[in-house]
Amino acid sequence: MQLLHACARAGAVLVPRDPRDSDPPTGGDVAAGDGDTILFTSGTTGTPQPVVLTRANHEASAIASAWNLGVAPDDRWLCVLPLHHVGGLAILWRSVIYGTTVVLHERFDPETAVAAIASGEVTLASLVPTMLRRMRAAGMSAPGELRAILLGGGPVPRDLLEWAVAVGLPVLQTYGMTETASQIATLRAGEAVAHHGSAGRPLLGVELAIGDGREILVRGPMVATGAVEDDGWLHTGDAGHLDEDGFLHVEGRIDDVIVTGGENVGAAEVEDALLSHPAVADAAVAGRPDTEWGEAVTAWVVLATHVPDGELAAHCRRLLAAFKVPKAFVRVDELPRNAAGKVVRARLRA
Repeated sequence: MQLLHACARAGAVLVPRDPRDSDPPTGGDVAAGDGDTILFTSGTTGTPQPVVLTRANHEASAIASAWNLGVAPDDRWLCVLPLHHVGGLAILWRSVIYGTTVVLHERFDPETAVAAIASGEVTLASLVPTMLRRMRAAGMSAPGELRAILLGGGPVPRDLLEWAVAVGLPVLQTYGMTETASQIATLRAGEAVAHHGSAGRPLLGVELAIGDGREILVRGPMVATGAVEDDGWLHTGDAGHLDEDGFLHVEGRIDDVIVTGGENVGAAEVEDALLSHPAVADAAVAGRPDTEWGEAVTAWVVLATHVPDGELAAHCRRLLAAFKVPKAFVRVDELPRNAAGKVVRARLRA
């Protein structure tokens, strides 16, 4: 039933077939500009929306990734992201186009992923920060044969990045979305520490601009045609800026800005501060309606060890302006995340 509802929202039609038919349909006659894939956005702030991507979109994305990372004939890309998410599906597309190998795990298990890296089985990996944090807890301590870990899906906490550098993990922060068939900006090796907080420069064929409200705008051959506005740009809904060297800094969803007492607070900045506390294993921040402040900055925290609210507030106060410090802390066993590891803020606010 969920599949039927999803297809209806996407404008697609399911055609039942008898499995005994001798001539099943193939994709060999699909033109580069025809719709090839229907994926859904992550739905972290609302209902997931369908996105139609073409073979040309996937190919442009794969070429842009190769331009940045290079391709080795013995590359083996670890895939622990779900295949119904653009991050996982893009790994398959790249590997088919490059003629390289995918090491596909049925689901993400930190111990299994650590073992694949430690054994030298993989040379590339795509992860979200929560996955890498769980792999650190599972004993990951060396890069094996890895030459790059693409780390996306949200801001990378500084403590996690500094640990990765200390143990020699080649972590590259990246930024992309369903509407762009995966990454559109990625750091190069050696840039991660010097440009902490940046997603890197735009990849080959990608044009970036900053629009009204600091919204990140994108255009290029990997952008889904149906996602482009009348002005010719994909309006990402993410806030950010380009620095003087052309590096993109993503500040979070525009909808995630909390307006408290007339001041704007970015949820990602507060989360980054919380995650730098050694007792905080995971954190998410959103605004709750408040009669005095309009919205009250509220933090949901998963704790590794007990710590009082006052200590968490004091820690944030050392790193943030006073109006950005959470006014309430909610302790939870885990945060609501989707299959791609992103926090579903709509469920927090509910």
